[in-house]
Amino acid sequence: MTHSTLPAVAGIGLRAPHYRQVLDTLPPLGWVEVHSENFFDGGMPLAMLQRVAEHYPLSLHGVGLGLGSLVRPDGEHLAALKRLVDAIQPAAVSEHLSFNHSAQRYVNDLLPIPYTSAALEVIASHVGETQDALGRPVLLENLSSYVEYPGNEMNEGEFLAELVKRTGCGLLLDVNNLYVNGINLGTDVQAVLAALPAAAIGEIHLAGYSERDGMLVDTHSQPVHPGVWQLYGQVIKQLGPRPTLIEWDLDIPPLDTLQAEAAKADTILQGARHDA
Repeated sequence: MTHSTLPAVAGIGLRAPHYRQVLDTLPPLGWVEVHSENFFDGGMPLAMLQRVAEHYPLSLHGVGLGLGSLVRPDGEHLAALKRLVDAIQPAAVSEHLSFNHSAQRYVNDLLPIPYTSAALEVIASHVGETQDALGRPVLLENLSSYVEYPGNEMNEGEFLAELVKRTGCGLLLDVNNLYVNGINLGTDVQAVLAALPAAAIGEIHLAGYSERDGMLVDTHSQPVHPGVWQLYGQVIKQLGPRPTLIEWDLDIPPLDTLQAEAAKADTILQGARHDA
């Protein structure tokens, strides 16, 4: 069974510690998201994912394509992603809008990009190439950043809006990343939100940060913090209900903890429907 769109309810990031429990018990989950690269090699992991897709709407979230890099997307990586997309037929495919490789090497990190016209031209080409290869639009995620490029010509929201206009891509709005940037860098969160094209936002991420040396770090290792919940409530009030994911990648808790976090998001989503 395939699902053409994600439902505007809360889902969870499905990670290895919970694969067996989810398949054995089929708990009530609105939808699930997995990291694409974990299933590139096929075999048992892919077979497991195909079983999951029979029961839940599924989103594939990539962490390695590096569409913000100066060089074109890696052909082997893109081909592997296409094979996975063709095999699973997910409801959504997303990628981080980050820099992660040059012609000579890869870095195992999601590095920020400059918000300039020159960068926009290069990245739009990479996004177009990716969407052409996959035969579908992708959702691009805003990053958490710890430094800013000098010489930015626009804010992140304006950059993303222009990228949507040029490529027809969608957006994955990570509310935690937006909040972290507001605290760490003094980013004008409201200005970024105001610039984003609301119709293009097809998914929202929520996660918990950690604090290190006075800085917030996007570790996905904590419950969603109160300030992030508050910002999320504001976003949903402005946009209306959107598919919302609880991400938790380190110190992964029991499944019922993730479900409880998703239930909090569902309460906010239901409130927005009631107020509409």
